[in-house]
Amino acid sequence: MNNELVFLQGELVPRSNARVSAFDAGLLHSVGLFETMLALDGDRAQPEAVRVFRLEEHLDRLTASAAELGLSTDMRTGPLADAIRLVVSRSRLARARVRLTVTGGDLNMLESGGRSNHTPTILVSAQAATAYPPEMFENGVLVTLGDARLNPLDPMAGHKTLNYWMRLRELQQAASKGAGESILLQVTNHIASGCVSNLFAVRDGDLLTPIARGEEEQGGVPSPVLPGVTRGAIIDLAAAQNMKTKRQMLTIDDVLDADELFLTNSSWGVLPVVQVEQESIGTGSPGEVTTLLRSALTDAINTCTSDAD
Repeated sequence: MNNELVFLQGELVPRSNARVSAFDAGLLHSVGLFETMLALDGDRAQPEAVRVFRLEEHLDRLTASAAELGLSTDMRTGPLADAIRLVVSRSRLARARVRLTVTGGDLNMLESGGRSNHTPTILVSAQAATAYPPEMFENGVLVTLGDARLNPLDPMAGHKTLNYWMRLRELQQAASKGAGESILLQVTNHIASGCVSNLFAVRDGDLLTPIARGEEEQGGVPSPVLPGVTRGAIIDLAAAQNMKTKRQMLTIDDVLDADELFLTNSSWGVLPVVQVEQESIGTGSPGEVTTLLRSALTDAINTCTSDAD
């Protein structure tokens, strides 16, 4: 196993030797984006054999955000995909958590004159996928309500930027209470998402999820909710099961009165929520819809094909 190698600026280097400039805009100002992905078959040691779940969607989201936020208009998904597969294959990991980080490099945004064709810093790393306790999914988890509020008028909201301190702090506080996640609200007190996840409520067999960036009505208020890749997969899988998904503004009552509640991200997939603060959700156990969609997602991940095919 060799998951001590990372891809940095076009080269594979030992993790201990990976260095970025002291003037990198990601370090100094959090100018950057990242994606976290689940990869399979790195133990086959051939880059073309590596399978990354919804790799194209991850890279499309990153490159679109890079262009929209002025980070770079020259990001190419093909070379990024090749770098990801190379790192995973060299890791020899059968199941890997891959992180792609793109920062502003030595970009001085005040001197760039609005140009975004500089050379960003690109880093790819792979580690063993997190092994969560089975009880989390069999019994469901408690979540808290965070103190922070997301602002729909923040132009960075709804993008996966490096500025994650607030979210990690909220998650840290939730963990100190024995919770698995924390739900963040918007400044309007509508539900936004988890700190590191998207949220779905189940009511009368339908899925309800907050409107994400890019799903707003024309001329409407922007959404601060990240359009999660796993969220998109769940919407597709639900449609295949003839379930409706309603994207709408949700209140805390929509959450507390739901028949079921679950959270999604690329790391844990579908995480059942059975309690919000002191309030039980539904029967207090993972529901049928949650269980069905978790199983469907697991099957989709295990049967996904290599994007190199």
